[in-house]
Amino acid sequence: MSFTAPWWRSAVIYQVYIRSFADENGDGVGDIAGIRSRLPYLKSLGVDAIWINPWYKSPMADHGYDVADFRAIDPRFGTLADAERLITDAHEHGIRVIPDIVPNHTSDQHTWFQAALTAGPGSPERERYVFRPGRGPDGAEPPNDWVSCFGGPAWTRLPDGEWYLHLFAPEQPDLNWRHPEVRAEFESILRFWFSRGVDGFRIDVAHGLVKHPELPDLPPRAVPAVTGPLTGRDEADGPIRRHLDHPHWDRDEVHEIYRAWRKVADEFPGDRSFVAEAWADTPERLAAYVRRDGLHTAFNFDFLMCGWDAKDLRAVVDDSLAMLGSVGAPATWVLSNHDVMRHPSRYGRTAARSWMANARFEPDGSLDLELGTRRARAAALLMLALPGGAYVYQGEELGLPEVEDLPESALQDPIWERSGHTDRGRDGCRVPIPWSGQAAPYGFSPDDTTADPWLPQPADWAALSVEAQTGDPASMLELYRTALRIRREHPALGDGTMTWQDAPEGVLSFSREPGFACLVNLSTEPCKLPAHSELLLTSGPLQDGLLGPDQAVWLAV
Repeated sequence: MSFTAPWWRSAVIYQVYIRSFADENGDGVGDIAGIRSRLPYLKSLGVDAIWINPWYKSPMADHGYDVADFRAIDPRFGTLADAERLITDAHEHGIRVIPDIVPNHTSDQHTWFQAALTAGPGSPERERYVFRPGRGPDGAEPPNDWVSCFGGPAWTRLPDGEWYLHLFAPEQPDLNWRHPEVRAEFESILRFWFSRGVDGFRIDVAHGLVKHPELPDLPPRAVPAVTGPLTGRDEADGPIRRHLDHPHWDRDEVHEIYRAWRKVADEFPGDRSFVAEAWADTPERLAAYVRRDGLHTAFNFDFLMCGWDAKDLRAVVDDSLAMLGSVGAPATWVLSNHDVMRHPSRYGRTAARSWMANARFEPDGSLDLELGTRRARAAALLMLALPGGAYVYQGEELGLPEVEDLPESALQDPIWERSGHTDRGRDGCRVPIPWSGQAAPYGFSPDDTTADPWLPQPADWAALSVEAQTGDPASMLELYRTALRIRREHPALGDGTMTWQDAPEGVLSFSREPGFACLVNLSTEPCKLPAHSELLLTSGPLQDGLLGPDQAVWLAV
């Protein structure tokens, strides 16, 4: 295997939500063997790496983000030997492998937490987690007013009277990252997987981990949410900002941990890297995660949450490139993932200019999916033309919309229960993707399987399958394949710089050297193309030589 370093500065990384990607054994749940079987597809798509959501042994209270053993593969997905074969096979296809790592918490079934329960209050075993006595005369009140990201209080009381912290589900107790054993254990876990050939890690809740030592109550306007986003917008109040000294999000002490992790990665050959799921209040705060002695890259959630508005998008791009460039880090761009509504369904709601990361809309007739899909095609060309790297969430390349009408009986996200059945959760973006055929399971499971997919697939997805779209030049899949091929071949694309060009209001126009230009029309009127020598790619057909509304074009200049 031969790669050009540093690969992570320009990489297009494909997110595999393992439960929903491909089911090889026919039990209705995706698995490692399913990923291996689809490596030729991923190679033909043109991605550089795959990020795999947690595959570790887990009771699945949060679909794998409650890890019971970080060195073992959950039997639902396969074995450690299967994981090692996947890593080898992926490398043979020229694809790197980045598993998730979940350092903020463990499962309540982890041996450490079980030992803490047995040992009791005041024991060394409990010091690895965040245990505290309650407030009030009999300790019956939680230690503070922190709220779980999944709804309800962030504390659960044990029969012995002590409370333990869980910023997510009660089955996910938070670790105490001020404890040296916790730090040493995770450095050992990193080495375990690096020695088996993984190329990096995506760090879940990277902005979490360290809590204020005094565990004070939340400051005014602190914003709890699904994965801890710290910024957003509402039309009445403008930007929502968290308190800069939040007691459990984005504390400065977290960077000491990642400097140590960077040293671990540097022990291994092959340019191993980290990407942070870090929700930060400002681009400057985000840049702190990717300084030269820290992590390599971080997700750009401001770009994901930005609405379909030229002025807002340009501001996000400028701020991101400026702040990340100030510490020598590349930007990474992302439109969808396993925690947010799929972007064709976001862009298809004309009234929404931007979204909180955990926003979900009730089906109310306001969705114009044709409009959302047209904008999603243009957004793909914008994302893949910007300097840096990009993430593609599985099914994005097929134009899959959010499944907003899952029956309540099918919902499995813990948010549904924790919210008292008021928040449907994230299942709508996690439905198994369609590969072939005219009916469910659309090739997700073997033809002879008797098990239904773990979440039901819509009856109208046949036209969105890989099989149906392959070879159709007008399909979303072929748009992505062509864009990724041009991106690999054109010397201007990937890491580097860009220059904004003059354009009509509502139009984004920029050039990249040598000889490339991108134009995105977010206005309501067609616009002229700048002078060019070749039309490389368009998100939709031109209108008498003009770029129509909600369309994008790549040009050789």
